[in-house]
Amino acid sequence: MGPQLRGTTLRWSDVEALAGLVRARGLQQLVRILARRGHGDYPFLWGDEVEYMLVSFDHVARRARLLFNAEELANDLTAMDEEANPGHPSRWHLEFSSYMVEGIPAQPYGGSMAELTSVETSMRLRRRDVLARLHANETICSLTTFPRLGCPGFSQPEFVPQHRDGIFTSLFLPDEAIVGHARFTALARNLRERRGEKIVVNVPIFRDRNTPSPFIDKIPDGDEEAAIAMKADHIYMDTMGFGAGNCCLQVTMQAKNIEEARHIYDQLALLCPIMMALSAAAPFYRGLVSDVDCRWSINSVACDDRTRQERGLEPLTTCKWRIPKLRFDSIESFLSPGGAKFNDLELPKDEDVYLQLLDAGIDPLLARHFAHLFLRDPLVILWEKIYADDDENEDYHFECIQATNWKTLRLKPPPPNTNIGWRVEFRPMDVQLTDFENAAYVVFVVLLTRVIVSYGLNFLVPLSKIDQNIRKAQKRNAVLDEMFYFRKDIQAEMDAPPADGTESEVGILMSIDTIINGKVGVFQGLVPIVYSFLEDMEVDVETRCTISHYLELISKRASGELGTTAQRLRAFVSGHPDYAHDSVISERVNYDLLLRCDALARARPHGHGTDPLHELSHGACQTG
Repeated sequence: MGPQLRGTTLRWSDVEALAGLVRARGLQQLVRILARRGHGDYPFLWGDEVEYMLVSFDHVARRARLLFNAEELANDLTAMDEEANPGHPSRWHLEFSSYMVEGIPAQPYGGSMAELTSVETSMRLRRRDVLARLHANETICSLTTFPRLGCPGFSQPEFVPQHRDGIFTSLFLPDEAIVGHARFTALARNLRERRGEKIVVNVPIFRDRNTPSPFIDKIPDGDEEAAIAMKADHIYMDTMGFGAGNCCLQVTMQAKNIEEARHIYDQLALLCPIMMALSAAAPFYRGLVSDVDCRWSINSVACDDRTRQERGLEPLTTCKWRIPKLRFDSIESFLSPGGAKFNDLELPKDEDVYLQLLDAGIDPLLARHFAHLFLRDPLVILWEKIYADDDENEDYHFECIQATNWKTLRLKPPPPNTNIGWRVEFRPMDVQLTDFENAAYVVFVVLLTRVIVSYGLNFLVPLSKIDQNIRKAQKRNAVLDEMFYFRKDIQAEMDAPPADGTESEVGILMSIDTIINGKVGVFQGLVPIVYSFLEDMEVDVETRCTISHYLELISKRASGELGTTAQRLRAFVSGHPDYAHDSVISERVNYDLLLRCDALARARPHGHGTDPLHELSHGACQTG
């Protein structure tokens, strides 16, 4: 969620007054970065980011609650000597919520294929390090959403929501759910104050056989704002915490130079909805079963700071622009020259910023990308950093803009005075329950990126088609039931002249099974392409065997032989003897589900078993 610097955060009224200054200095910093570090010959480096939830069990009352202990735990982990895990040291960061921590490798992985086999080991050690610092009745879960977040008594210790005042002003989440770091408190408060009204999230309910019709969510009596905002047959939520409090899995990759980074950015855009559907792991919200499988749209709406004018609900009088997309959304434009002809979406931008970037020698595609980001106000400003004079060696003001634009992909410029190059952050995936699964998804994305660069593949279709894919990817059972636009001819030249309306340019509708595993006469499949790449690279047998296990998981998820995490979570709840098929997740169901998730995550790697949440069969290793 951006830099976690310590300092004095400002209220929205002060941030608003200083927004112009932050933009101006941020633009100066961006121009300097682009001028100094536009080209290079950087090695391919990469790393993963796994977000976790802390959970406390009451085995007598059979309750599972979120443990509001992240700051103390993160401080303990940060103080730990890296020598504790020689070869696989980790670093820990706080995230938005008091029950969340993020673990990353302390050093990036390199371009060697053998390093792909280190990811799962690193993840297991991260989990082990946290478990060693928790009590016997506490655990760490790589769970995307806590099923009963916002229900009475969902936290340990318990707190009462401050819905009449406070930061969230939520009917369901107490302000204590925000981690103690001042950045996150300011982010939640300023986002709501900038918006001018409470957040409104309505998630469609899953209609089980005993679900009331219509389903009317329960809210405290007398809250007129909530009564107006909520919809029938939907789960109602009312604060940023219901989005920022969810966990994800991310991958960041360093490119050779800015040109390669822009190419990777564009090509990975097509994979965002595919990986979103494959990683779907978020079917439950506020103690209810929803009709969506992913966290993405919930996070998007929960982090929507746009005013009514910016949302198009009122005429523009005090605001400059109508902004069609949210801060937390899919990308708005392709950035490589070959992607320009596929930019078919409206892209409002700050014209002054755009012209200044052009004057500085920045090409129009990159200039419009950053000029669009600069439409947004900064949400968090530290008083101590506002007037810092060293713009030559700073990117703070630029990051105030960049770091609060949360897209499916993020193009990350080189920080000043570092040996870090241009990076692309892949952001759409839900986190998985086990280290094996998370490692499999990370390795698959990294390998696909290597394949894209090595083979010069071209996945591009119109950006509007990707947005359609994103909407489909979040639906219940999307991995099996939905069809996605994907390019059939992926070896077409990037700079080929437009062939408007052709199958090659627009893409055809394919199932995820076809996209991942291939179909004769339709598409060769991404997993077979990765296998071909491994053969060309002459990968050693041990590395090939490990990677084959990961590719097998991806392949079987795509075909439906193995269910997604969301499908398996739904199956567990549906089959629980205490579930009344009324879309309600009781304390007992939640407790048993979290116990099962915890046991699964602690199980030995590559283990077989009959657990209904994790029916993995790795089969024989193919080394041919």
